[in-house]
Amino acid sequence: MIMKSLLALCLAVLSSATAQVPLTQKPDITLHGSVTRADYETYKELPFTVPAGVTRISVEYTYDRSQHTVIDIGLLDPQRFRGWAGGAKTFFTVSESDTTPAFLSGPIVPGTWKILFGIPNIRANTTTNYEVKIWFGHEGDVATVSTFSREPLRKGPAWYRGDLHLHDAHSDGKCPNQDGEKVPCPLYNLVLGAVDRGLDFIAITDHNTTSHFSDMRELQPYFSHLLLIPGREITTFYGHANVWGTTDPIDFRIQHDTATKDFVRILDRVDALHATISINHPAHPYGEICMGCGWTVPNTPWERIHVLEAINGDDPTKPYSSIPLWESKLNEGHRIAAIGGSDNHTGTEHEKTGYPTTVVYAQNLSERAILDGIRAGHDFIDAEGSKTRAIEWTAQAGKQTYMMGDALASPAGAKLTFTLATRALNGAHPELIIDGKESQEFDASDFKGDVSRTFHYTSDGKRHWLRINIRDTNNKLLILSNPIYLNF
Repeated sequence: MIMKSLLALCLAVLSSATAQVPLTQKPDITLHGSVTRADYETYKELPFTVPAGVTRISVEYTYDRSQHTVIDIGLLDPQRFRGWAGGAKTFFTVSESDTTPAFLSGPIVPGTWKILFGIPNIRANTTTNYEVKIWFGHEGDVATVSTFSREPLRKGPAWYRGDLHLHDAHSDGKCPNQDGEKVPCPLYNLVLGAVDRGLDFIAITDHNTTSHFSDMRELQPYFSHLLLIPGREITTFYGHANVWGTTDPIDFRIQHDTATKDFVRILDRVDALHATISINHPAHPYGEICMGCGWTVPNTPWERIHVLEAINGDDPTKPYSSIPLWESKLNEGHRIAAIGGSDNHTGTEHEKTGYPTTVVYAQNLSERAILDGIRAGHDFIDAEGSKTRAIEWTAQAGKQTYMMGDALASPAGAKLTFTLATRALNGAHPELIIDGKESQEFDASDFKGDVSRTFHYTSDGKRHWLRINIRDTNNKLLILSNPIYLNF
């Protein structure tokens, strides 16, 4: 059964870089107490101490509601009011970059903070117990599930479809207003476009800023079938790069005299935050025609690059496709996962979102699982965002099966069987790419319906990579797979 046979594979797909620092499940502080009729229509302050180095405070509170007691909640920091949820929320989080609606973003200053309770109702002769759990977050903490969702939006291994490069009003995304005038496009419109396209996840990647994260936190509960991944496009004079999986600040500045050093500093910061970096549209032109768009950082340490945007919008049809550059880095021995991104700046023109679509094999629909799958190279690019086209590209060595993105040791003389399985690609044809060159040893005839084709390969013991393209009858690229790596 196409696209289900890999469910037994990779049951613990984890990136070692992102699995090291999970947020603790045990609260740092737990406050217990009770309210009585004497507290009716009063406010209570519950002080707690925030140590230095904390960058996020998350709060969950519960109480016995069986006697119709109502306890509203707010928050005070040492200097000011930080928000009031009333009785509408039982969990909230505050930080400098993003905050639950009803609360104010800002620095998490050390000192005495206070939970603020209001008691609008409690019956006579009633005692109501409450519990407040408080978690402290620190720079570099990794969300065990997702930044904006405490549970996976969908459970179980599957292929999930998404767009990893999108812009809105928080940078230069524009769409027509009610008068037809192009104006900064609300993030909400962008998310609606992704829903219309049937996507499972999106990363919103505004240029250098983090201001969109609070909007994303507000929208995630409403869009319960679409995962929102925090991202930003590090936009420099020497090229652009998406960073996903952190809301912490990153200094994006790369100066002329220290370009390589400055980029290494950015990489160090990304690694310290356990985030994922992707070089965007590296082969695009740069200069006045597109300031900073092409990648020109001298002496780029490619061994530290996690991901590369091999397809940006419809650029495979243009002279500045980034696929050759990506393949050149593979030939140099770098395992860099390929993804696609629409780079949509037009908001309500929904057809551009998801063109292309990155299709990721992940353990569930959560930020952590999607980014782990991407870093592992367990994805292919649907160049036209078709919603239905799909492939599996696997290798069998003895009793072990490997999928795209995986690496295996293969001594000289070892026999391998590669298998391509397709869905919704009738009439198209495959290309087998070995080390950047098309191989003639694979059946490249047109598909008739959904097919499965095998290719037998004898290893020479050297380093190689093998991947698949799918093209239509006009030779237009439809699918680009990540490679399976031999002896990397």
